[in-house]
Amino acid sequence: MISFEARKKAGNLMMFTLTGFCAVTTIGVLLLILGYLVWHGAAALSWSFFTRLPAPVGEPGGGMANAIVGTGKILLLASCIGMPIGFLGGVYVAELAGKGSASVIRYVADLLNGVPSIVIGIVVYTLVVRRMHHFSALAGGIALGIMMIPIAVRSTEEFLRAVPTSLREGGLALGRPRWRVIASVVIPAALGGIMSGIMLNIARVAGETAPLLFTSLNNQFWSPGWNQPSAALPVMIFTYAISPYEDWHQQAWAAGFVLLMMVLVVNIGARLVLTRGRFVPRG
Repeated sequence: MISFEARKKAGNLMMFTLTGFCAVTTIGVLLLILGYLVWHGAAALSWSFFTRLPAPVGEPGGGMANAIVGTGKILLLASCIGMPIGFLGGVYVAELAGKGSASVIRYVADLLNGVPSIVIGIVVYTLVVRRMHHFSALAGGIALGIMMIPIAVRSTEEFLRAVPTSLREGGLALGRPRWRVIASVVIPAALGGIMSGIMLNIARVAGETAPLLFTSLNNQFWSPGWNQPSAALPVMIFTYAISPYEDWHQQAWAAGFVLLMMVLVVNIGARLVLTRGRFVPRG
């Protein structure tokens, strides 16, 4: 008869082995993907990739400078649209809303976060692109900005709720109005987490392709301003990867590597802000 202690040790060993195997498998798959992309993408990189426009089929060289700039422009516009709305919505849910309205806003934010990105692209295409009668970086920024709103709401709410109640009570005890306590005490105390959430939000939408196919489309040249079709790295990767040309395939690998490095840098920066940032409430 096996004793209870023996069964408990066997169960602990089995679960430890199973969870360890799953963890190693997860890390292994990630390293395999990263290694494969680095192996093919880094080899295809050159200085001209960052400084030149795409070359015609059959011509050597060329780059994706316009796509790199276009990605930055679209993400900047998306952040200017989605982040303020999401941030203020998160502040309202965490600090001002009642239980009923807060639950409704959370539910709507979760629903919006679950909407497929291609659906958001179609909606923006119908409401913006068709009314403007042309594709544009503006439409692409609006599509990605809408995708950023629910994540910004939820992350802002979570970090604000993590602020100790004693800080709020101390500010109110000094006779300050509630809005001033929120602005000068609560938000600065949670600013590190909020900034990390913003950075991760940008990294999350940086690789979206489907919304941009319906909004900013693509452009093989420079696109000054906001009202012209604009190239973006995810769309260029998609276009080049499905082409029959080997040199375009190499460019797609290089673009994928650059996009991966951009996302990786943003994620590392967010982690550093979250773990090392210490924000003291203003007096």
